[in-house]
Amino acid sequence: MVHIQPGKPTQNGDIERFNRSQRTEVPDRYVFTSLAEVRRMTEDSRYCHNHHRSHRSLGGLSLVRFAMAQSTATSISD
Repeated sequence: MVHIQPGKPTQNGDIERFNRSQRTEVPDRYVFTSLAEVRRMTEDSRYCHNHHRSHRSLGGLSLVRFAMAQSTATSISD
């Protein structure tokens, strides 16, 4: 396993961007009453990100739809 160097977040920009989005989209907007509430809202956010949010770099598809299209294309070409 290769780790990024301390102070060099640009070595893994995708993960750093995701982490920043998670910090700003969920916890910064709400006052939570319990840890279970934080976990539920984080899971809801993750589900929406993967299943519903379109990604410009994937041709406007969600991550799940893109993965399904890739697996279908791969199985057809085999």
